[in-house]
Amino acid sequence: MNSFGILSLITFLPLLGALVVAFLPRENPKVLRAAALLFGLANLGLSLLIVNAAGTMVFVERLHWIPAFGVCYGMAVDGISMPLVILSCLVVPIIIATTFHVGRGLKEYLVLLLIMETGMVGVFCATDIILFYVFFELTLVPLYFLIGMFGGVNRIYAAFKFFLFTAFGSLPMLVAILFLLYQHHQATGVWSASIEDLRALRLDAATQNWVFAGFALAFAIKVPLWPLHTWLPDAHVQAPTGGSIVLAAIMLKLGTYGFLRIAMPLAPQAAHSFATPVLVLAVISVIYGAYLAWAQDDLKKLVACSSVSHMGFVMLGLFALEPLAARGAMLQMLNHGVSTGALFLLVGCVYERRHKRGLDDFGGLVKVSPALGIALVITSLSSIGLPGLNGFVGELFILLGAFKTQPVFAILCASGVLLGAIYMLQMVRRVCYGTPNCEEAAHLSDMSVAEKFAFAPLVILMFWIGLAPGFLLERIGPAVDSILAALGNT
Repeated sequence: MNSFGILSLITFLPLLGALVVAFLPRENPKVLRAAALLFGLANLGLSLLIVNAAGTMVFVERLHWIPAFGVCYGMAVDGISMPLVILSCLVVPIIIATTFHVGRGLKEYLVLLLIMETGMVGVFCATDIILFYVFFELTLVPLYFLIGMFGGVNRIYAAFKFFLFTAFGSLPMLVAILFLLYQHHQATGVWSASIEDLRALRLDAATQNWVFAGFALAFAIKVPLWPLHTWLPDAHVQAPTGGSIVLAAIMLKLGTYGFLRIAMPLAPQAAHSFATPVLVLAVISVIYGAYLAWAQDDLKKLVACSSVSHMGFVMLGLFALEPLAARGAMLQMLNHGVSTGALFLLVGCVYERRHKRGLDDFGGLVKVSPALGIALVITSLSSIGLPGLNGFVGELFILLGAFKTQPVFAILCASGVLLGAIYMLQMVRRVCYGTPNCEEAAHLSDMSVAEKFAFAPLVILMFWIGLAPGFLLERIGPAVDSILAALGNT
């Protein structure tokens, strides 16, 4: 389908916005925020034009970039990448609308955020593996500076740890990419970096194992899978609210998307060979992450640790290598982005009022600040998978599908649902109900108009996906099934 450059426009409009904001005077924060929000909302509107992408790649763009090595500027979307692109374009204006707590450095904050949007959208649209790598690495830089410049007391440590982990994982991925380009040239006499062309390679089992391992390390760090998860709590806790939202909602999905789009299709035999070890790590992530969250007294750290558990569920769905589970995994990527992104937004709202995050620093939030308290209750129920809300559908599909092929792993991961309910409901009880724990907690202001505006689309998605998931499943299903068919599982 000829797209007339719609994907390029969606990808690079935020970069244009970053340039515009960079040249505006920093003395007028309202103008800075309004300009960034205008570009963010415009891009969200454009992203809705691709909503009907489904089983095959559409809105295809392809231009020669480095012809000598077959590297092209290739962009397209299908039912896997489309919802992630739209979610990326939704999250950024939500963050911009709630930047009133950012004082000095607002211009740099907005510029970094818009640059990151370009990188995130580019990752999900790229059909050339070199272009994918460029966008994948581009997302690292602005988040590093967001944490390092606007984070908490230990922000430099957290930013540096985040950078080291992700950079370390990217090196073997680059080696695997270059090796695949060389193998394609050896097999065909033609250089090509097209992901579709590289999927056609017939590599022996041992070679596939090495290629898969090169990609898997980078993606497992991004997910993150246990034991490569230790950077995540530090990054979340020290990051500013906007950094935590974008990290939870989008950045972690770069890992699971990379497995589904890159690692598994390019090394299908290795995907089968590595399935059991990955499932073991997924189960550990689900259970260990839940226990970590249960042990936390810091609200932000609790939500951060819960991400380890939830993303373990996604990995279970992918490596069960079963169509229903894989559809659930893709849906759960979106659900986690919506629910956990909303949790970090609400934690930021609470912190800006109290400047504390301890579970025992509040109490009675539903009575004191009704809108904020009710929003936190709804989002917590969404996170634990209450029927009628988005988390239920994804977890149900994952567990039902995984039980067909990996019943032991499915049963073990099901315990994570119970543990998730325990720690989230405990948090809700201590923060939202009872009586305020101190005088300051008894006089917290309720959500502002801007905060309600930012939260509204997220809560709408929670109910919409939970009550009517068919719209997304109709688009996700064919694209996921086509990848599993290539792996020999449908």
